[in-house]
Amino acid sequence: MPSRASAARYARALFDVALKESDPVQIERDLAAFAGLMSSNAELQAAFTNPAVPVSAKRRIAEALGTRLSAAPPTRKLLLLLADRDRLAIVPDLLAIYRERLMEHQHVVRAEVTTAAPLSPERVTQIEQKLAALTGRKVNMTTSVDPAIIGGVVTRIGSTVYDGSLATQLAKLKEKLTV
Repeated sequence: MPSRASAARYARALFDVALKESDPVQIERDLAAFAGLMSSNAELQAAFTNPAVPVSAKRRIAEALGTRLSAAPPTRKLLLLLADRDRLAIVPDLLAIYRERLMEHQHVVRAEVTTAAPLSPERVTQIEQKLAALTGRKVNMTTSVDPAIIGGVVTRIGSTVYDGSLATQLAKLKEKLTV
């Protein structure tokens, strides 16, 4: 089974348990801390992904890290389960999927805004408010600068792109004029 599909199943189950027994935000922090340790420590990552390392050793490491991080009981149980099944390598994917579910539960949408020049803090706030009104959700916005769009704003919310860039408008005008 592909790791992403497996991670999705574990993330759904963990989220459901977190809603009933714990704080979903705390679970996200626990997973992020564990994934951060994995990504920042090459030896730890190698130990979790190496099939030559016994599952019992992986379990002891996961148990020690869960205790050291003061992880919530559902997180600890999941880490031990993943260790027992030799699936600790999916934790980064599991974290990403869990975060998506948490954002959905909190009615938060992620937006990526690209402009030709940096935005002032006031303008960022204005755009966030307009996107919140458009989506009916709280907006978690990131901004980037791309001089190639010449002017205007390109916004991506999920798979939807709102392209108000001058470069796109010029391309459309050129297409109309050359037809």
